[in-house]
Amino acid sequence: MEPIQLFELASRQAQWLTVRQNVVAGNIANANTPHYRARDVLPFESVLQSTGLQMAATHAAHFTESPEAAQVTEVSALDDVEVQQSGNTVALEQELMKTGEIKRDHELNSGLVKAFHRMMLMTVRK
Repeated sequence: MEPIQLFELASRQAQWLTVRQNVVAGNIANANTPHYRARDVLPFESVLQSTGLQMAATHAAHFTESPEAAQVTEVSALDDVEVQQSGNTVALEQELMKTGEIKRDHELNSGLVKAFHRMMLMTVRK
């Protein structure tokens, strides 16, 4: 029996979400640290592209991307980040919005895995 790629993909995204939550928490913790530069993780889509895992697409509009290790990068000044007088680039509003996105994505990820697992158990029972 071949491994089901959905579980691997969900696991990779959960790892990525964990890394991103740690980075965002670090940004929030250093919101008042002079000369601290806000950081973020590359989007999961870029992680998918760098993996080599090819997802099947049945329609031209479907995604055909794939996951790997998350890379932490410094948020650039082009990302509408206002540099404070102390040289700090953390915007608490943006960081709190990121935590909401992470929570939503984690709940979606775990909900999909739970539903897929239930579906698999139903097919095994019959």
